[in-house]
Amino acid sequence: MKMITAIIKPFKLDDVREALSEVGVQGITATEVKGFGRQKGHTELYRGAEYVVDFLPKVRLEIACDDSAVEQIIEVLSKAASTGKIGDGKIFVSDLEQVIRIRTGESGPDAL
Repeated sequence: MKMITAIIKPFKLDDVREALSEVGVQGITATEVKGFGRQKGHTELYRGAEYVVDFLPKVRLEIACDDSAVEQIIEVLSKAASTGKIGDGKIFVSDLEQVIRIRTGESGPDAL
């Protein structure tokens, strides 16, 4: 089992959710986060004063999946979240040692 974590632009969330639903992803956790990467934030003008926005709004998605679905999910995430511009985000894949469904006590892939 794997845990796929993706950091994407907030306005791409609906596109990503729809695309993942089409390939059979049943569960996603989305969290509003702030951060920066290579773009290092940006400068904005507010009431005539310039100020630096160091942390940009992003959405963090977490998807637990079976090993066999990883490549397809990565491909769908990459296509749906891409704008072709800096700050599109990142996808991280890590091993998921154990999953337990609280309601039934199922564990492993059955709990997904």
